[in-house]
Amino acid sequence: MIVGYARVSARDQDFAGQVADLEAAGCVKIYREKISGAKTDRPELGKLMRRLEEGDTVIVCRLDRLARSTRDLLNLLDQISDRGATFRSLKDAWADTSTMHGRLLITVLGGIAQFERELIRERTSEGRTRAMARGVRFGRPRKLTPHQRREILERIAAGEIQADLARTYNVGEATISRLAAPSPFGANAADAQ
Repeated sequence: MIVGYARVSARDQDFAGQVADLEAAGCVKIYREKISGAKTDRPELGKLMRRLEEGDTVIVCRLDRLARSTRDLLNLLDQISDRGATFRSLKDAWADTSTMHGRLLITVLGGIAQFERELIRERTSEGRTRAMARGVRFGRPRKLTPHQRREILERIAAGEIQADLARTYNVGEATISRLAAPSPFGANAADAQ
């Protein structure tokens, strides 16, 4: 069976042009939705994917109607292939997984996308290492200054209630509890936080 997928982003847009092209391409069933392509959870696309059977062909008018990024496109094409179906884009002639050339181009595109992900991961890791060497501290900023942490520990030792201290310093009770708990590393909990 040949199935189509038509998508528009805005409410005031309509499917007329896409539907006409998909019907002309022989689509028996056309799934339509008005939703941003940036959303990965698209109900009609999910329905289409669940109902795909071996030998089916999924057709879209343009690749951007199906996916917003290369990674998203490759994931969807992989799911279509896993179901034993093929994919074709009417305006992007190279994107036809029923042909040898189309499968080759998709494979090359997948390799480039993976290479790009690895480059990004490597650059991010190098940047994080350089930042740590400069003394940059990662994570959320501390809610309490070192002076406040020492003061809280002294007040806990004097018998004050943790819930009252949390309200006084405008932090959660869990912050005070962690501060008061003995550190598993043997260091002062106030220094660890």
